[in-house]
Amino acid sequence: MKFISWNIDSINAALTGTSKRAGETRDVLHKIAAEDPDAIAIQETKLSKNGPTKKHLQVLDELFPDYAVTWRSSVEPARKGYAGTMYLYKKEYQPAVTQPQIGAPEPMDDEGRIITLEFPKFYLTEVYTPNSGSGLKRLDERQAWDDQYRQYLHQLDQDKPVIASGDFNVAHEPIDLAHPENNHHSAGYTDEEREHFTKLLAAGFTDSFRYLHPDQAGAYSWWAQRVITSKQNNSGWRIDYWLVSDRLADKLQSSTMIDSGARRDHTPIMLEIDL
Repeated sequence: MKFISWNIDSINAALTGTSKRAGETRDVLHKIAAEDPDAIAIQETKLSKNGPTKKHLQVLDELFPDYAVTWRSSVEPARKGYAGTMYLYKKEYQPAVTQPQIGAPEPMDDEGRIITLEFPKFYLTEVYTPNSGSGLKRLDERQAWDDQYRQYLHQLDQDKPVIASGDFNVAHEPIDLAHPENNHHSAGYTDEEREHFTKLLAAGFTDSFRYLHPDQAGAYSWWAQRVITSKQNNSGWRIDYWLVSDRLADKLQSSTMIDSGARRDHTPIMLEIDL
């Protein structure tokens, strides 16, 4: 099976925007469609609590005519039009869809950060992990989130194998970002965030990309949008992951990034696995 995951940074802008960046984003969506994946996980949709509009659904149906759509938006008391996740999956599948509450600090459970699809032999789940914020003002809450999320994945894994993707907002090791020496106290590369990611892997999960490419440097999934030269200099971070239950590791076939051209910010990541 083939799966793709992407932090899209506003699906409204992607589907209806007229800017140069919107065009770049739609180009990436066409690339994703051409891969014909079994399911597509999308983070940071930034939709209202009512979800995609008729126009959004029309454009999605034109791009992905063989796919069903499920979504989760930020709801009060969380900020409006914030975070949010979505799945597109082939209509031939009929997974059970859940939108779990994991007992995270308020209002994180209301920010639409997790959707889980249950297939007969495995769980497919996506996450948009909270950022620790400027000045690390949300680091304590982020650590509590990490603990609860790890427990949630572990519980799923007791039932059947798990395939988890998303924007985890952490570069795990120095090889996972271009300038580790300058970012030791930056959100996404603090000792605390990295330690929690280590704990997550130790709970029974494999980082598919690093498993298949143990020594590959310069492979990133995010480049700062506000820094014009970030992508041309490959000054990036690998903060988007496909994790699998350890017992699925020997079934991994590929774990790669999809080239998003000149578009800065996140790039899609793709997993192929023999299930």
